[in-house]
Amino acid sequence: MEEEEDQLSISSAMDEEETFEDPGTPLSVIAEAFEELAKTVSINSEDLRLVPFCDACSLVSVLFGCLGFAFKFAELEYVAKVRDLVEASKIFDTLKSILEHDIENDTVRTPGSHSRNLRRVRQGLDLIRALFEQFLTSDDCSLREAASTAYERVCAPYHTWAVRTAVFAGMFALPARQQLIEQLNETDHSVEKEMRRYINASLPVIEFIDKLYISKNIDLDW
Repeated sequence: MEEEEDQLSISSAMDEEETFEDPGTPLSVIAEAFEELAKTVSINSEDLRLVPFCDACSLVSVLFGCLGFAFKFAELEYVAKVRDLVEASKIFDTLKSILEHDIENDTVRTPGSHSRNLRRVRQGLDLIRALFEQFLTSDDCSLREAASTAYERVCAPYHTWAVRTAVFAGMFALPARQQLIEQLNETDHSVEKEMRRYINASLPVIEFIDKLYISKNIDLDW
């Protein structure tokens, strides 16, 4: 009887091992989520459902967390804006629907509006994309160099002098290149692969959001 029970336990353990799936690294999970979004916008260039968009964007928060104090402002703002869109997804089904709602109420650029928060989330996605691009330019590119260039291109034009000064001062507290790779549970080889996946997948999503505003005759310089 005991022998049968032992065999059942072993069999059960083997079954659990066979069904276990590696969840992947944080970076690979993010890349996969944006690849799914990219597929969606390639099929339907007119709209994008809010729930899967928010789900993918929520995953990106961990990347800001890895960047430390210098990007704390971006992390706090990004997380708050994503949280607002998550709440909006309980009422609105798509990105276009929240934009049309704010157009109707003349609140597109109003602080706290869903449309304004969407622009800020889009900016956060683009900041990570630009940082990854700079990070991969060479093996000698430090995280500080990559982050400084990315911030200057994506966010600095929209920030006050005080915010820009604080951010650039905080760049010296960024982790070393190898520390970031280890925090992401990647290797020198795998981190390049996963970062490129995110770069390639996030770009069509970012472009989709821009085109959505442009289609409503809303400029992007804000």
